[in-house]
Amino acid sequence: MNLATLVESSVWFFVGYFVLINGSYLLIHGAALVGARRDSRERSVDAPYNLHESPFVPGIAVVLPAYNEAPVIVSSIRSLLSVEYPDFEVVVVNDGSTDGTLERVKAEFDLERADAAYPLDPPCEPITDVYRASDANLVVLDKENGGKADALNAGLFFTDQPLFCAVDADTIIERSALLEVVRPFLRDPERMLATGGTVRVANGCSIRDGVVQRVGLADSRLVNLQTMEYLRAFLSGRIGLSVLNSLLIISGAFGVFRTSAVREIGGYSTDSITEDMELILALHHHFAERDRAYSVEFVPDAVVWTEAPESRAVLARQRSRWYRGLLESLLTHRGMVGRRRYGAVGLVALPFFVLVEALGPLIEGVGYVLIPVAFLLGVLDVPFFVLFVAVALGLGTLMSWLSVFTEVVSFRRYTRPRDIVAILGYGVAENVLYRQWKALIAWKALLQFVRGDKSWGEMTRVGLEK
Repeated sequence: MNLATLVESSVWFFVGYFVLINGSYLLIHGAALVGARRDSRERSVDAPYNLHESPFVPGIAVVLPAYNEAPVIVSSIRSLLSVEYPDFEVVVVNDGSTDGTLERVKAEFDLERADAAYPLDPPCEPITDVYRASDANLVVLDKENGGKADALNAGLFFTDQPLFCAVDADTIIERSALLEVVRPFLRDPERMLATGGTVRVANGCSIRDGVVQRVGLADSRLVNLQTMEYLRAFLSGRIGLSVLNSLLIISGAFGVFRTSAVREIGGYSTDSITEDMELILALHHHFAERDRAYSVEFVPDAVVWTEAPESRAVLARQRSRWYRGLLESLLTHRGMVGRRRYGAVGLVALPFFVLVEALGPLIEGVGYVLIPVAFLLGVLDVPFFVLFVAVALGLGTLMSWLSVFTEVVSFRRYTRPRDIVAILGYGVAENVLYRQWKALIAWKALLQFVRGDKSWGEMTRVGLEK
C-alpha cells in the first residue's frame, strides 16, 4: 500500500469516526427533543395537590461539602436556605478548610456548638465539632480533611432524612429546584434511586442574596464557550440519555439520592476522583446485579447555577480530572459493558461512553493533526480535506445549535436576542477552537492516567455575587 492510499484510508477512517460520534449525539438529541416535549406537557398540567403542603413530600438533607470556599460559601448557604421546600435541612461539611471558610459561616449565621450523635458510624475522617444555627435549618460539621467524597459521606451518614441532595459550594440553587427534582420520587417512590438537575453557568449573571436576579453572558470568551458546552451537555445529552434509561452521570453540583440506597453501597468512593459518576455506576451495578427494579432520572426544570473556571489553567485541570475520572470509572465497571443483565446501561450507555466519550477525543486529536499535515504536504487532495472539515466542524456546530434551539423553545432562561445570537456564535467557535484544545487535554490526561496520577487540582473561586 503506497503513501497516498494509506492517507486516503486514514482520512475515511477519521471522517467515519466523526460521523459515528456526531451521529450518536444526533440520536441522543432526538431522544432529548422527545423528552423535552414530554416534560413541557407535564409542566402544563396542574398538580392535583400542593407540594408545599403535601404530607407525602419526603424530607431532604442538602449536603454541601466545603474546602477553602470562603469567597462563595455564604452566598451558597443563603441560596440553599431560600429554597421552596416544606421539609429540609442544610448540612454544611467543612472539610478541614484553611482559608477561613468556617469562620465566615460562624459570623454570618450565628452558629452554636451542639451535642449531636451520629445515627450510624460514618465512613469518613474524624468529626471535630457540630454546630447549629439558632434561626435556620442549618447544621455545620467541622471535620479533618478527607476530600469531597469523604465530606459527602459525613453529611450522608449524619442525616436522618430519607433523601439527601448533594451540591457544590459554588452552587446557586433556584428556589423551586428541590420541588422539581423530587417529583420523580413522588411519582415512583419504590423504584427511584436518584435524580439530577440542570447545571448552568452563573458567570455574567446578576446575583444578590443567593438568588439569580438576571441571566446573562460573561465578559470572558472562555466562560461563554463553557456556557454553550453546558447547554449541549444538559439540554441534549442528559435529557436524551435519561429518556433512553442510560443516564450514567448526575452532576456533583446538584443531585438527589435515596439515603438508604447510597448507604447500602457504602457511600461515596473516596478512591475516585470523579465521585459523581462513580456513585451512579455503583448504584446501577449494585441494583442490577440483584435484579432489583430501580430508576435514575434527569429533571431538566430543576436548575442550579455554578461558577465556571475563568482561566485556561484552572479549566484544563478540571477537564483533565473529568477525563481521568471517566477512564477510571469505565475501567472499574468494565464487566458491565455489553452485558444484557445491566439493561440499557450495559448495552447502550457504557458502549457509548467507551467509544464516544473516552476514545472519541483521542481519535479526534490524531485527526486534527494528521489530516491538515497531509493536506499541507500535498498528499491529501482538496475534496477530501473539505469533506473532513465539513464533517468535523459542520456536524458539531449543528449539534450545538440544536441545543440552543431546545433552550429557546423549552426552557427560556436566556431571553435577550443578543445573548441568543452570541451563544450561537460560540456554538461555531467551540468547534473551531475549543474542541481541538479539549482533545489535547484528553491526550495529556491519558498520559497522567497511565502514570497513576489521581490529583484533583486546585479550583480557584472568585465569587459569584457582584
